[in-house]
This record gives sequence, C-alpha cells and structure tokens, in this order.
Amino acid sequence: MKKEQTVRNMTTAAMIAALYTALTLLFAPIAFGPIQCRISEALVILPYFTPAAIPGVTIGCFLGNLLGGGVPMDVIFGTMASLLGALGSYALRRYRYLVCVPPIVSNTLIVPWVLKAAYGAPELLPYLMFTVGIGEIVAVGILGTVLLLVLEKYPVIFRAQRQVYK
Repeated sequence: MKKEQTVRNMTTAAMIAALYTALTLLFAPIAFGPIQCRISEALVILPYFTPAAIPGVTIGCFLGNLLGGGVPMDVIFGTMASLLGALGSYALRRYRYLVCVPPIVSNTLIVPWVLKAAYGAPELLPYLMFTVGIGEIVAVGILGTVLLLVLEKYPVIFRAQRQVYK
C-alpha cells in the first residue's frame, strides 16, 4: 500500500509540474515581466488537497522559468517564491479561504526584487510589488479560489491523497 501511495504521489506531482509548466509557457506573454499575471500560479492552491502538489508546483515553476528564458536568479528565486507559497498553502489547509494568501504574499515580496536585481527593471520596488501583487491576486486569489471550489465538488480527483480536516 505504501509503495502504491508513493507512486501515486509522484505521478500527481509530475502531472501538476507538467500542467504548471505548460500553462506558464502557453501564457508566456503575460507570465513574465514587471506587469504579470501568471495563470499557472492558480495551481499553488493544490496543496490544500494533497502534499504532492508542493513538489509539483515547485518543479513546474522551475521548468516554466527555465524554459521561458528566465535568468538563473529568476529561475532560483522565482521558484523559491512559489515553493514558499505552496508550503504556506499546505500549512493553512485547514482554512480553505486562506490557502491563497501565502502564494500572493511570497510572490509579491520576492518577485519584484528579482525583477529589479536580475533584469534591471527601472520601475520602483513599490510599483513592482503593486503590479506583481495585483497579478497574484487575479491568478491565485480569484482563479485559484475558483479552482479550489470546483475541485471540492469532484473529490474523486484527490480522494486517495486528501486528508479531511474539520
């Protein structure tokens, strides 16, 4: 049983990573830059359902940044921002409507510094934090919450991995 669960978790993580990467590259024109809305960030709420989403989102972000042409600093610290967001979402999994907060906060605080340091973005940090934050609110706060509510209606998707918290 444990071996089956491990294979299931690895498969789930791989599917999430592939989906995150594909969405990032598909929506590349709006996924990168000082004004961005990374649609794939909606997947950062998936740790609410399964811890397998944490490596899935992290690897997906890494691959999306790498294949999307990100510089090494962006690949590393952008991935770290999504990892922290996913860990925070998992930590708050008992509070459904709070799982979107950690990814919004981590990306709003980390990504602007990366844009400034790695790409030499001329905008001021508060402006970058505002634009990245708005993009995160749209991607995670709105789209992620809609995704969460839809997936809750279909518990069969994560039934073997989800622990019910009441």
